Amino acid sequence: MRDAPASAQLIEAFANTVDVELGTDELDSAGGLATWLAERGMLDRGHEVGPGDHALCLRLRAGVREELGVNVGDHADPALSAGADEALRELPVLVSVGRGPDGGALSPAPDLPPARRALAALAIAWCELTLTGEAARLKRCSEHTCAWVFWDASKNRSRRWCSMRVCGNRAKARRHSAKQAGATGAAAPAD
Repeated sequence: MRDAPASAQLIEAFANTVDVELGTDELDSAGGLATWLAERGMLDRGHEVGPGDHALCLRLRAGVREELGVNVGDHADPALSAGADEALRELPVLVSVGRGPDGGALSPAPDLPPARRALAALAIAWCELTLTGEAARLKRCSEHTCAWVFWDASKNRSRRWCSMRVCGNRAKARRHSAKQAGATGAAAPAD
């Protein structure tokens, strides 16, 4: 991701833990979530992630992915957004005038258990992106069979697909085929 802030890189990786095209989910279990968080240095190896933490994470991810897939003028699914908002309420964050214990003005509440502190760090990354307006540069691929999240580095922020060579070409080929089929149907003689 060119020039993407660390918060965008983290949220992109989080959103892409589910792969629509392959039908896989890195966070399909509490253990999978623990591994993913540990690989990113957000949770020490050996710390447990409970079923409640796992469910909270999935609600947060669903809401984030939904927001990233909304085009201008559209609205997110209110149930997914509400679920993510409920999850965020369970992840208290402290605001510091200066640098907090985690190095920023925002930090997870110190009394949170380790897994919740890691999830609160995801909430902070999302907050940073939305407050700076950079969340608009993270998008979900418009190709419905893909839905991969990507950083839009284009000048006018108009990129729609994660890859023009793959997803963009699929969409354009479908449009062309539909247009050709429509033209053929219109030119066919009436019986």
